[in-house]
Amino acid sequence: MKEVDQLLLSNRAWAAEMLAENPEFFNRNINWQRPVFLWIGCSDSRVAPDQMTQAVPGGLFVHRNIANLVYPDDRNLMAVLHYAINVLEVSHVVICGHYGCGGIQAALDGAPDGPIAHWLEHARQVLDDHRPEIMALPEGEARVNRMVEVNVRDQLLHLARTGPVQAAFAAGRELTLHGWVYDLRDGHIKPLMRITGETVLDEVPKPERVLL
Repeated sequence: MKEVDQLLLSNRAWAAEMLAENPEFFNRNINWQRPVFLWIGCSDSRVAPDQMTQAVPGGLFVHRNIANLVYPDDRNLMAVLHYAINVLEVSHVVICGHYGCGGIQAALDGAPDGPIAHWLEHARQVLDDHRPEIMALPEGEARVNRMVEVNVRDQLLHLARTGPVQAAFAAGRELTLHGWVYDLRDGHIKPLMRITGETVLDEVPKPERVLL
C-alpha cells in the first residue's frame, strides 16, 4: 500500500503546486478541451507523452497501446481518432514509437499464445514486409530499433488510410500526420516522417535509419 499512498500524496502535492502558480489552473479546464495534437503512443510506462513534451493539461489528446499499432477495426482507437478529428478538430496526429520497445521485441521473438500474440499481428506483418533489411542487421538492439522505425512508418500509413483521416484530407482540412520515435537514452524525440493530404501514400519511402 505504500506505493498507492505515495501516488496519492504526489497527486496532492502536484495539485497544490499548480494552484500556487496559477489559481485558475484547474478552472480553465473544467468546461472544454481544445488540444492541437492527438498522440498515439506505446503503453510502455517509461514513455509518458505529457512529461516528455511538457504539455499542459488540455494540450494532448492521447491514445496508447502496446507497440503503438493502428488497427482500422480497433473500435477504441477509431473512436478516439473520430472524436479528435471531427469534434476536437486537432490539426496534428502523432504516432510515436520508442527504441527498445518490448512489443516490437516480442514480435521479433515470437510472442507466446494469448491476447498479446493476437494484438501483435500488425507488428509481425511489419517484420514480414521488411524482413530482408531487418534480418540483415546484427541480432539484438539493431534489429529491434530498426523495426521500431519502420513500424512507425507502416502504422502511419494505416492511419492515413482510415476513414476520418481520408475525409479530413478530402475536405481540405489542415491535418498533418507525424511519425516520431522517442529515444529512451537521451529523452529526445526523433522525427522520422510526415504525411499531409498532398502525400501520395503508395510512394511513401522507408525512413532513413536514425539510430545507427
